[in-house]
Amino acid sequence: MDQREATTSASTPEQVGLSFLALAHSLRQQVDQHMTSTAGLSLSRTKVLQTLAGRGALHQAELAAALDQAPRSVTQIVEGLERLGMVARTSDPEDRRRKTVSLTSAGRTTLAAAEQAGTHALRRCFGSLEPQQLSTFDALLAHLDNVLTGNSAD
Repeated sequence: MDQREATTSASTPEQVGLSFLALAHSLRQQVDQHMTSTAGLSLSRTKVLQTLAGRGALHQAELAAALDQAPRSVTQIVEGLERLGMVARTSDPEDRRRKTVSLTSAGRTTLAAAEQAGTHALRRCFGSLEPQQLSTFDALLAHLDNVLTGNSAD
């Protein structure tokens, strides 16, 4: 019996929760590694590009808020993406300290490759489930999301 089996056999909410957190962390690492090795773009950088692709050019503070991350963390990611030519930063004409970030064509191309790599990694994992298992898991995730967001009828 491996560690995951031993942990979930108790079936207490705490043990199942800890197993889920460990599995989610492992899955995120695998998706991130596959995206980075295949497309050269980490999951965190991909999220920045996806936000810009979906919302258009944003001030860095708006981008940080949209990602729910600290402005300094987003600034570091944006600086790295700018060095790679995936985003462009321009000064705001009304406030030169304020920077607007926009996606470049190179960023769009790399984003498409990263999204494809991420999709492949997720299909490899979740594609191993039978349709009924996938449906049940989806329903369980929706229930947990409702509990976490306060939308639960419980």
